[in-house]
Amino acid sequence: MKIQIHFRKEILYFLPIVFSLQSCSTLFNLPANGEKSTLGEVTNLTTELKEIPPPKDKIVVGVYKFRDQTGQYKPSETGSNWSTAVPQGTTTILIKALEDSKWFIPIERENIANLLNERQIIRSTRQEYAKDGDKNPQMLPPLLYAGILLEGGIISYDSNVMTGGVGARYFGIGGSTQYRQDRITVYLRAVSTLNGEILKTVYVSKNILSTGVSGNFFKYIDTERLLESEVGFTQNEPVQLAVTEAIEKAVKTLIIEGLQNDIWGNGIDKNKVPYNNLISGYKEEKEVNKQRLLGNKVENAVRKSNFITLNVEGQQINGDYKNAANTIGSKVGIGFFLNKNINLEASVNTVKIKNTGIIERDYFGPEFNIQYLFLPQFKFTPFVYAGFGALFSDNDPFIKANLGGGLDYLISDNFSARTYFQYDFGFKDKLDGFVSGKQNDNIMRIGLGINYYFGNQQK
Repeated sequence: MKIQIHFRKEILYFLPIVFSLQSCSTLFNLPANGEKSTLGEVTNLTTELKEIPPPKDKIVVGVYKFRDQTGQYKPSETGSNWSTAVPQGTTTILIKALEDSKWFIPIERENIANLLNERQIIRSTRQEYAKDGDKNPQMLPPLLYAGILLEGGIISYDSNVMTGGVGARYFGIGGSTQYRQDRITVYLRAVSTLNGEILKTVYVSKNILSTGVSGNFFKYIDTERLLESEVGFTQNEPVQLAVTEAIEKAVKTLIIEGLQNDIWGNGIDKNKVPYNNLISGYKEEKEVNKQRLLGNKVENAVRKSNFITLNVEGQQINGDYKNAANTIGSKVGIGFFLNKNINLEASVNTVKIKNTGIIERDYFGPEFNIQYLFLPQFKFTPFVYAGFGALFSDNDPFIKANLGGGLDYLISDNFSARTYFQYDFGFKDKLDGFVSGKQNDNIMRIGLGINYYFGNQQK
């Protein structure tokens, strides 16, 4: 049973649509009218904060200021931009996070002058309207005072920590996708008002992701008419939500580390089950964090020492005949890593060459490659490879050199998905059975497959 797939040129017109499938809801729900005000979004950390077991007695804390300390302006590609990169109301965000945790009683200190002034007005008014002979008008209760001050701020905003993208174009038809990661860093510290001791300092970072997808094509209908189309969308993670999540994470971390170090007093028994589970989960998170790398990736994304690869390929010969057709082939192989970056691979290939109405022939043969992974510690990494191989059929073996590259994404500890492009350079001009000109026969191959990793974790 022979399976053949033929690609028609018209299919390429749908490439822009394929690249923009995930934006359908954006494209077909374009805002035409003003929208009503809504409640503010919550982050995943908001829920986690509210689920922390509350203490027996809440802790009174004061926050004088928790501000942007970066001095960073919003990045711009068109010129100067005097807008700040992060929100300036981070003190308010911190106070909201303290309320959500149900661990603290935050008291007004950011605008303490306004509070004191209003209390003075109340006091003066009561004295003025006091009844005759009332020498002791009703007094205001005293202000709460804080046993702990919370200080710190946003200490860095890094733009373009990671950027990347992928795209393709064929005869004016194509599409592309791009992404960019920025990063903010937050420090939060607890200070004792009794003696000024810094009780605990925590540090949290948060990535901010921006993505863009676009597709376009243009085609000359005739000598005087040009058809052109473009579609796309961009999506930017709101900086305010990223800052909120980072601050909420800092508050949660401060609570847990305070439990570990008995900062919150003897009234809280950290050995009780709810608190003990909270601390255990945090310790596990810290162990993972020790292996964390730039871009929120972890070291244990390194592939294991051995792998099996299974791939399906689209193939086309570049030979002496015209009307080269697209065909389907396969590659099955096994390999092992010499180190984190370099591995050796041996595979068996099936190749079909076809020129419509002229020739159709099946080949089978081994292939050997040395492969280099650029970012082996990341789940997503580009790779390149080179090697040699042979293809056998009814005639003499066809000896060739291989050169290729692609992308590999680690789905789990044992499996990854991969896509690649490979070009086979023939040493002879007889793959299609016809010798003509000075150029040897070559093969273009585009593959999609999976790798199964096994063996020891690389060190």
